[in-house]
Amino acid sequence: MVVLNRIYTRTGDRGETSLGTGERRLKSDLRVESYGTVDEANAAIGIARLDTGDDPAFDAMLMRIQNDLFDLGADLCTPDTGEKLDYEPLRIISSQVERLETEIDELNGNLQPLRSFVLPAGTRAAAGLHLARTVSRRAERLMVALAHTEGEQVGEPALHYINRLSDFLFVAARYANLKAGGDVLWTPGKNR
Repeated sequence: MVVLNRIYTRTGDRGETSLGTGERRLKSDLRVESYGTVDEANAAIGIARLDTGDDPAFDAMLMRIQNDLFDLGADLCTPDTGEKLDYEPLRIISSQVERLETEIDELNGNLQPLRSFVLPAGTRAAAGLHLARTVSRRAERLMVALAHTEGEQVGEPALHYINRLSDFLFVAARYANLKAGGDVLWTPGKNR
């Protein structure tokens, strides 16, 4: 259980933070950047959700993802070093990835096939979801770099989840625009 009774601790004043294992790392460390960017994607989804309340099932999908992103942050914050911990660390598992895939298919079933690229625009919810999509792609790039750094581990389900998340957010943005008339499409060379 998490208990936050003091918000500032002054332990990060010199540019370091603690991982879930207690290990201290620079705030610019690739692992810290990874879970910090996951948190940023979560915040962008929160902003998009301000405009999804009229569709409770869709909003519930986004809320589940927000919770999953805290799970992903916890996963990344506690690197698997092979050492026994005093607790069972939280990890992303394959059923979370599978649920995302099911929800992608569910939302995509309502959409027309694309014949052009989509601009990140339309409704406020769609624009927010496109922003969350781009932030999740940045998180994925950081996580992949972390996974390829000597001495670092990132679980495969975590990598699969973040990859699938950007797919979900793309489809979700299209779904959010559906009620407003559809996607805002790119017209190549339109303003030449």
